[in-house]
Amino acid sequence: MDIGSIFLILALLMLVALFVGRPLIEKERPQEAPQLKTVDHERSALLAERDRILNALQELDFDYTLGKIPEEDYPAQRMRLVQMGADVLRALDTLAPQLAHQDAEARLEAAIAARRADSVAAQGAVGNGRKSAAVAIAAPDDRLEALLANRRRERREKAGGFCPQCGGPVQKSDRFCPKCGAKIL
Repeated sequence: MDIGSIFLILALLMLVALFVGRPLIEKERPQEAPQLKTVDHERSALLAERDRILNALQELDFDYTLGKIPEEDYPAQRMRLVQMGADVLRALDTLAPQLAHQDAEARLEAAIAARRADSVAAQGAVGNGRKSAAVAIAAPDDRLEALLANRRRERREKAGGFCPQCGGPVQKSDRFCPKCGAKIL
């Protein structure tokens, strides 16, 4: 073994030793205030409880519609879950600072004002006899919904039912089933 490979091995050993011993050498960083940790932990627990109660309410309603729960038990169980959910929401409201609520209201008002301004601009552009990009900005969801509705209508018009042999879907123009090849009557 020559001297260069020995130095390379020693350098690698030093790097590994520094990497492994780094937690022992470094000073501990100041941790978050314990109060913040407990508030975050409590908020997280309350949010988890809220989600659990919402899921329980959905399951209760579903079971009731299926007839698994007697009619006389359903109102009491639902009221109990709703009361528990209200208690959890009240506890969440006490944890959340009022500034966050005001901030959310301000953001909501700004979004509504922007939407109204876009709508007014789009109406002004259409009122002048010209369609502009403002129409696309004002209602991008409306155009998408119209496209989806047209696609669904076209699909319904093409649908001819199901194959009597295999049960696969067929179109009105089909003479034979595309799945099994049976003749369509």
